[in-house]
Amino acid sequence: MSNSEQVKHTIETRPTKPFTDQKPGTSGLRKPTKTFIENQYFENFIQAYFDDLNETNKDKQATLVVGGDGRHFVREGTRIIIQMAAANNVKKLFVARDGLMSTPSVSCVIRKRNTDGGIVLTASHNPGGIDNDFGVKFNISNGGPAPEAVTNSVYDKTRQLTNIRLCPTLVNIDLLTLGKHTYEIEGRSTPFEIEIIDSVDDYVQLMKSIFDFDKIHNLLVGDKGKFPIMINALSGVMGPYVLRIFHEELKAKDAVTVKNCKNLEDFGGHHPDPNLTYAHELVEDMKHGDFEFGAAFDGDGDRNMILGKSGFFVTPCDSLAVLAANLDCIPYFKKHGVHGYARSMPTSGAVDRVAAKNQKSLYEVPTGWKFFGNLMDSKLISICGEESFGTGSDHIREKDGMWAVLSWLSVLANVDRSVEKILHAHWTTFGRNFFTRYDYEEIDGPGPFAMLKRLEGMCMANELLNKTFVTPYGNKEYTVTLMDDFHYTDPVDGSYTEKQGIRIVFTDGSRLVFRLSGTGARGATVRLYADSYENDPSTYTKDAQEMLRPLVSLALEIAQLKDFTGRDKPTVIT
Repeated sequence: MSNSEQVKHTIETRPTKPFTDQKPGTSGLRKPTKTFIENQYFENFIQAYFDDLNETNKDKQATLVVGGDGRHFVREGTRIIIQMAAANNVKKLFVARDGLMSTPSVSCVIRKRNTDGGIVLTASHNPGGIDNDFGVKFNISNGGPAPEAVTNSVYDKTRQLTNIRLCPTLVNIDLLTLGKHTYEIEGRSTPFEIEIIDSVDDYVQLMKSIFDFDKIHNLLVGDKGKFPIMINALSGVMGPYVLRIFHEELKAKDAVTVKNCKNLEDFGGHHPDPNLTYAHELVEDMKHGDFEFGAAFDGDGDRNMILGKSGFFVTPCDSLAVLAANLDCIPYFKKHGVHGYARSMPTSGAVDRVAAKNQKSLYEVPTGWKFFGNLMDSKLISICGEESFGTGSDHIREKDGMWAVLSWLSVLANVDRSVEKILHAHWTTFGRNFFTRYDYEEIDGPGPFAMLKRLEGMCMANELLNKTFVTPYGNKEYTVTLMDDFHYTDPVDGSYTEKQGIRIVFTDGSRLVFRLSGTGARGATVRLYADSYENDPSTYTKDAQEMLRPLVSLALEIAQLKDFTGRDKPTVIT
């Protein structure tokens, strides 16, 4: 459907005052929802983005994608963006129906429709609702998150903003009906266009070009009988994608049980975070149900958790390594080849061993998917991942939960083993990296920052180099061979990123990492990571927490974490 209005809409300029706290973090700007709604806070941030876009494009009219994860204020925010885009020289917006579009789908649509970028309204795995969190993220023309050069420029503009521009009469736009709309704007020589799209369509077409859907169909409901699986969308944006792909495209409704596929503005009052704590419903369903495979997605669909029969947990680090070792099960990689692998610094070294065996390059980058973009654009890597439940490949420039699930089902369809047996076979070949992450969330006060500052000082002074610690658990000895504050030079453009987390590496290859999260909206979140490699087969089936207890106890001792944070246990253990 196409609709053109003859009425000319007037651009209104409204005075505003700049905010000093609109610096984007790892994945955009995240704040309490009420902060965004009040005092033109949201409008200021969007105006700064448009100012930067017009400056960068030298006033060439941009085409953008707009979508969000359905949390409270996404629909209202979408309408505000439409009004402001019309007043800020944007040529066209591709807007998701009802404002709902997964983050991977935004990346897909940007690339397919050759737009200049996109605006994603999401706080990802953070809780939603009026009393929780909201977020805004900008993507660039390759479909990936805006790099720091862009977000820093936007931040600079937020601090000197004096007015915002919008077309307040551009209202009553039907976001539920697919179609094109054209509007005349006073002072513009060209009309302003909006196209309401079904974001699921473009994304499904991409998935069908990557995977063998017939083979996955045969796994789920083929001649061997049903292969029952459970998918939980955690009341986020992924419901329509799950139903379309598993029930319609794969025609596997009889084998695929789905839960929480209706998008809720507060995600049902839960954290839409696919881990063992916040996706506990899936864990219980897998433990007590007869399912061979289970998966959960986060609020915006870029993260995933994978479980096997009886709730067997696949760590994100192992998931990345297993997929990297089995890319020949996916037609896309048979066609395009495998260039290399990458992981975030805190992620375990499991994928490193796959890279070494396959004689491919391995890149270690800071936390944040934006750091993978240049590597993919330059064809240096094909698959990458983070320990924070993010996995993806060069088919788009975002991590992609559904892609990870379909990749796992492709492996299961080819190797004829259970999830657990696939992991055991992988460990037999490569050894096992035992890995855990402790999250201490929403800590008030200066303690976490003081703790990191102390650790940074220890790095500068080489205070722990060659020092040996004996832990109270198992009388294990650890000798420090490296302690640094991780920094990264992009091999493509030479950009330099520093202060990305404290690393302590021991002579046996074990690692400890300490970071402050860049994705929280309130308080500080301390993340502690422990990674230890074992090549003794008798250890492979042991509990990770038990194996890592000596290393974790050492981490708590070195960081004096309880003294600085007041916490004697983490909020979440992964």
